Amino acid sequence: MVLIITAAAATFSRFFPRIKARYDYGVLIFILTFSLVAVSGYRVNELVVLAHQRLSTIIMGGATCMLISIFVCPVWAGEDLHKAIASNLEKLATYLEGFGGVYFQSSGSDGMGTCKSFPQGYKSILNSKSSEESLANFARWEPGHGRFRLRHPWKHYLKIGALARQCAYQIEAINGCIGSDHIQGSEEFKGKIEGSCTRMSAECGKTLKALATSMKTMTDPYSSANTHVENSKAAMKDLKFALKAASLENADLAAILPAATVGSILVEIVKCVERISEAVHELSQLAHFEKETVEPTVSPEKPPQLLHRGIIQPVLDGDGTANDNVVITIHEIISTDSPENGKACDQHQVPKPGKKIEAL
Repeated sequence: MVLIITAAAATFSRFFPRIKARYDYGVLIFILTFSLVAVSGYRVNELVVLAHQRLSTIIMGGATCMLISIFVCPVWAGEDLHKAIASNLEKLATYLEGFGGVYFQSSGSDGMGTCKSFPQGYKSILNSKSSEESLANFARWEPGHGRFRLRHPWKHYLKIGALARQCAYQIEAINGCIGSDHIQGSEEFKGKIEGSCTRMSAECGKTLKALATSMKTMTDPYSSANTHVENSKAAMKDLKFALKAASLENADLAAILPAATVGSILVEIVKCVERISEAVHELSQLAHFEKETVEPTVSPEKPPQLLHRGIIQPVLDGDGTANDNVVITIHEIISTDSPENGKACDQHQVPKPGKKIEAL
């Protein structure tokens, strides 16, 4: 009875999500070992020997795999997860940086050809959940290595990956608007919102590219990404004003609806990119990323330097009154050699120390 309860408990424990995510392989090995020992239980004399051999085999195999994976041929799931998340952000950035120009220029060209030639790397992000969860599960068991500490916040990568997938789904929706003849709207309205939409998509792309670079270099991205986030939010406000003004001026809502739909999706993308920026900033705080150093572009002003020191004294007449003549006494010799041709300038004669020059 005990054997049946133990085997049933071990089998059904695999249906719990937490246990299946982290301990599924270990539970499976336990079930196989338990079944092997239970089936061979009729040979009582060999039961302990069989259990010892099975346990020794498991320990030797596990130790061999760990030594090879760490020292001989290192394969780090955590590093692969880190690179995968940064690469996904770059794919999103590549699409958004060029979306504005492609969408507002596709009406007069072959739309389907433009859509096919446009970068479609974001599509691989749509189905990346399972691989990211698997890598995060393996990364939790890894020791500290390289730039990743022992208790690195691997779980936070899943949050960034989920936000990146939300952004990819928004891009998938907006990608269908490129070159679609049946949803072309008013060209006049598109011209009014072209500037705001282009700036929104471009600033979102720059934000994601800055976040991807900061993850690769493991530096705090707040200062570099926050500027682009604020610019995209400012463009979003301009777009909202343009949409309100156009809805009041234009009674034909069907003509402005396609472009307005694109603008509304871009607004959601801006909000999603802002959440991604906050998530990456939280990761930088938890993982102790290095602070981003900004070099000053303007050198500090230097105080003016005197070329020589001199004393100016008035020349007194015989009766002790001062006249218009001035005596300048030079205490240091200044070289007047030209740095370009190495020759002295003849028009400026430099006096010797202590020589007086009378100026009228």
